[in-house]
Amino acid sequence: MTDDHRRRVPRTDAVLADARLGPALATLGRARVKEVVVAAQGRARAGEIAPEAVADEAVASLPPTAASMRPVVNATGVLLHTNLGRAPLSAAARTALDAAAGTTDVELDLATGGRGRRGAGAMAALAAAVPDAGGVHVVNNGAAALILAATVLAAGREIVIARGEMVEIGDGFRLPDLLESTGARLREVGTTNRVRVDDYAAAVGPQTGMVLKVHPSNFVVTGFTSSVPAGALTGLGVPVVADIGSGLLAPHPLLPDEPDAATELRAGVPLVTASGDKLLGGPQAGLLLGDADLVHRLRRHPLARALRVDKLTLAALEATLRGPLPPVRAMLETDLASLHSRAAALAERIGPPASAVDCAAQVGGGGAPGVELPSAGVALPASLAGPLRLGSDPVVARVEQGRCVLDLRSVPPEADDVLAGAVRAVLR
Repeated sequence: MTDDHRRRVPRTDAVLADARLGPALATLGRARVKEVVVAAQGRARAGEIAPEAVADEAVASLPPTAASMRPVVNATGVLLHTNLGRAPLSAAARTALDAAAGTTDVELDLATGGRGRRGAGAMAALAAAVPDAGGVHVVNNGAAALILAATVLAAGREIVIARGEMVEIGDGFRLPDLLESTGARLREVGTTNRVRVDDYAAAVGPQTGMVLKVHPSNFVVTGFTSSVPAGALTGLGVPVVADIGSGLLAPHPLLPDEPDAATELRAGVPLVTASGDKLLGGPQAGLLLGDADLVHRLRRHPLARALRVDKLTLAALEATLRGPLPPVRAMLETDLASLHSRAAALAERIGPPASAVDCAAQVGGGGAPGVELPSAGVALPASLAGPLRLGSDPVVARVEQGRCVLDLRSVPPEADDVLAGAVRAVLR
């Protein structure tokens, strides 16, 4: 491109004055829109687009929001993909977020005009969902729930834990380091693959603050193994905490080996901790469920203030608990025949080289390790995985056996049109 062409690139202020950018200036802010305009001008100077097309390019390149996060289609077959934000929120939860985004009565009793319990509605919804719990409390994530319990019960004392449950929870964070940061000391019992009640009993003493039972969540030990249910540890004379991890509040027939809050509480476990953004299907949150007096102690500890959740989390959690089946549960319970039907229809819409295939999905997010969920999807050449991620409607797929697989168990049916359009765009 000659210097004359570069001189024809419109000035920034002239492009910003284009009426089509007016709404974006109001919703994204002048600085963000200016970034888009400058990028379009750069493409024109590099000869990638005509100078006269700068405004059109800027309009086409505007992001949907002022935030950098982009919506993506999760076609990995991992229902709770940590890198993709784990559980997608339900329509009810998203509506609740809109309502909570403004001024709300999050900590006000409208009837009296006085101060009310923070997030009373969410606490009531959680208590109703887990009737076996005498008390409930919510903090900002599952690790925070465990940290609060360890601080209140075992700071300066010992936590008795099975050696095979000293897990790494992701991103390099390890459970032993997390617990020891509270000032507690860990007392390991058993071996990597086997532990008995007698091992726990021999370790419990005057310095014991609590016994901790941890669901490994992201791995499975098979073969010559034995473990002890949390309920079998309640007769040792010290508090027992069961960290079930996945947020399953009641037993689920498709996940018979996944621990759930109701079963643990009915077995006499005084405190259960769990995550809200996993199988519960809600926002990131840590749940504390159990004995009323113990939960009250946790809620009133000074650390609880630092771990409290905001109004958006409270609103989304309550709507998840009170509303219709959240997306992750719908994905889990979708029948295989409907997945096959969708896969065949998508493959036909896309055309060659797409083909409908059988595949296997998984729960993910530290839930139901080793459990495969029969699924169906669309197979494409492996070379398309990158372009699909980089498209205007990003699609994250799974590459296996030399092919790119779009697993439909993790894709809601209403996203099929977006998925088909994204694939056709990269095949052009």
